[in-house]
Amino acid sequence: MEDQAQQEQASPEVQKRIQASFDRQGLMSHLDARITHIAPGRVRIELPSRPEVTQQHGYFHAGATSAIADSAGGYAAYTLFPEDSDVLTVEYKINLLAPAVGDHIEAVGTVLKSGRTLTVCQLEVFGVRDDGERKLVANGQQTLIRVDRPGG
Repeated sequence: MEDQAQQEQASPEVQKRIQASFDRQGLMSHLDARITHIAPGRVRIELPSRPEVTQQHGYFHAGATSAIADSAGGYAAYTLFPEDSDVLTVEYKINLLAPAVGDHIEAVGTVLKSGRTLTVCQLEVFGVRDDGERKLVANGQQTLIRVDRPGG
């Protein structure tokens, strides 16, 4: 089932809308994060390891870890929203399970329940090494709200 979910892609129109929104995020650009997969209700974001995103012990900083998890969940929800709407985070909780180490971290946002107004997502963050080793370093849950686009 995971392999099938990895292969599934959102429509080209949805992918373009998600990527365009992501590209307008100053923080994601500042962190050098990038979207690597967009599927209906599921988005993956990678953040490469570099000194600017680490804390004093050399692990990925919890703020960077949380930021890409929040964006992955937000964009996962956004894949299911109408074109004339936007998404905002209402709240999220994240558990840091292990020090975030690796050549990059990968956040996966997955929609658990999409409603007319509120959507709930599962958040997972993995530390990933270049040899393919993956370790779950954080998980959480998020609530998002669908809002009408300003001026729309």
